[in-house]
Amino acid sequence: MILRKRAEEILELVRKAENEISLSDAVIAGDITIGAGETEGMRILIHAVNQLQKEHPMIHFHIISGDRANVTEDLDRGLIDFGLLFGSVDTAKYECIKIPYHDTWGVFMRKDSPLAAKSFITAEDLRDKPLIFSRQSYKSGDLKDFFHAEYEKLNIVATYNLLFNGSIMVDEGIGYAISLDKLINVSGESNLCFRPLCPKVEATPSLVWKKYQIFTKAAEKFIQKLQDIFSLLQTESPAHFL
Repeated sequence: MILRKRAEEILELVRKAENEISLSDAVIAGDITIGAGETEGMRILIHAVNQLQKEHPMIHFHIISGDRANVTEDLDRGLIDFGLLFGSVDTAKYECIKIPYHDTWGVFMRKDSPLAAKSFITAEDLRDKPLIFSRQSYKSGDLKDFFHAEYEKLNIVATYNLLFNGSIMVDEGIGYAISLDKLINVSGESNLCFRPLCPKVEATPSLVWKKYQIFTKAAEKFIQKLQDIFSLLQTESPAHFL
């Protein structure tokens, strides 16, 4: 099984290399692969993708969902071109561009939960509650400062990789999911609601790639398109894209 996994990675790298070598210098074409966690800020990248494909329809994009560990592993092995990461970036290994967008940390819960009556959630509110954490955020300690000394004593009954499965656990009454906002639809007939943490805790995603990476023309065009959009965002609200 180990050999099979490595062979599949080698074949994927061979395929990428063949595609890059075979492209004519006069044609902007090829595949761009992005590994990403869940964030509404992804819309800004997809807006850039949409514009770029209208100009160069032979560019194809592939998005692979995963947490930080999955994304950085694929980056290091050359299986993806870019990664979308939260938190600090190892600038010795990666180049990065910060996305001009902020996600807000909070709690997804059932609408009939005791805490649903509150407009925001404090660390004290969660001290004795059954919690469902993102595997990545718990390991990286993204919320240690929010919970302070109580962090190691939290009652974490389950973890999730991507939030959809976490939301099912919440809906079934297993606990309260700590997550970023806007990832689950809580409008209409949904049984769930979202309440932000207080004091407010935000997360900013970054687009990263390996240092000294040789880009295809398609990847270069993608970076340029993003930079053009980010310049526009200095005068317009990100809500224009979200």
